[in-house]
Amino acid sequence: MTNAQRLFYGSCFALITTALSFSIRAGILPQLGEELSLSAQQLGFINSMWFLGFPLSMIVGGLIYNQVGGKIIMQFAFVVHALGILLTIYAGSYMVLLISTFFIGLGNGCTEAACNPMIADSYKGVTMSKMMNRFHMWFPGGIVIGSLVSKFMTDAGMSWQSQIWVIMIPTVLYAYFFFGQPWPKAAEAEAATLKGNLKAMVSPLFLFIFFCMALTAITEFGPQQWVGLIMAKSGAQPMMILALVTGLMAVARYFGGEAVHQFNTTGVLLGSAILATIGVFLFSTQTGAMAYVAAIVYALGIAYFWPNMLGFIAEYVPKSGAIGLSLVGAMGMFSSSIFQPIIGRWIDSDRAEMAAQGFTGDELELLSGQATLGTMVLFPLILVVLFTGLYLYMRKRKVKAAGSDVEMASA
Repeated sequence: MTNAQRLFYGSCFALITTALSFSIRAGILPQLGEELSLSAQQLGFINSMWFLGFPLSMIVGGLIYNQVGGKIIMQFAFVVHALGILLTIYAGSYMVLLISTFFIGLGNGCTEAACNPMIADSYKGVTMSKMMNRFHMWFPGGIVIGSLVSKFMTDAGMSWQSQIWVIMIPTVLYAYFFFGQPWPKAAEAEAATLKGNLKAMVSPLFLFIFFCMALTAITEFGPQQWVGLIMAKSGAQPMMILALVTGLMAVARYFGGEAVHQFNTTGVLLGSAILATIGVFLFSTQTGAMAYVAAIVYALGIAYFWPNMLGFIAEYVPKSGAIGLSLVGAMGMFSSSIFQPIIGRWIDSDRAEMAAQGFTGDELELLSGQATLGTMVLFPLILVVLFTGLYLYMRKRKVKAAGSDVEMASA
């Protein structure tokens, strides 16, 4: 096994650790609250520590990547992952759970900060896009695995502590694959300096993608967070919808390199925005069996957003370096956090409006939720417009570059 392969496999297991910490923790919340007598608000604060640690370590990790290297960042990730898991298992209080979840969030952010630039430096062109997609397939793939494991262990009457132990398995495996392996140098000489990174990030192309990341992330995480609640009243099984979405995302990302090869990165982003728009619209209008059709279209739409936004930066703004990739990823996490309460207010407002019209019970919940999803269609719809402009701009730039090459050759 080559060095690049070991680093890539280690990265995949590190991302599986992130996904399991997300899905298994969600699965054990009822047991956790009951055993430790925690309120829903306290459980919410515990979960928020996961989202706080994640972008924080992504940004710091990106800033220090060129100075300390990805290897040291992942060594730190292993320490805080292991500490977080053990502290969670043996936690006897609310405060310890806050700390342990924060540690796990730090480890998750370090994984993104170290592994994204490593993959960008190890592979080039279409191969880089393929490997970036295959790396990121393990987040939805890991969520599917974690959800099924948590459901099986809960149904079998196993303790929440035993479920947390499962997260230690990929943690130990990624440490094994990374152990003793050298990490690649930054591909661009200028990218080795923070000054060079910051200069590259001032470019219009980087700032455009940075802004778009806020919309792609909330298009992905917004409906997923609320669709379970909304679909519960639609005649469809919410957990089946979520499993279908994340499962299809994993499969689509596995074949992401082929999609990029056929349509290039900007073409894939534009197609994704169109499918996501249709998917969210279907969620806002369909019930019963058609909700599963909506899930399929939606999954195919959002699957390629995250890896190809990062892949675009790595390919077209390479001098932004590790900090560029980390800031784009952090923007996605921050926007998801910021928009969640906004979406919650939309639901409250739509519920009040529907109640004023005389709707009650399940019908009230369904109609108000669908109305909110109808508003969320705006996110991918804006992206359709923005990515159409990006597609035309990049095509024009490619034609211009090809013309310049021809002129130089003839000269």
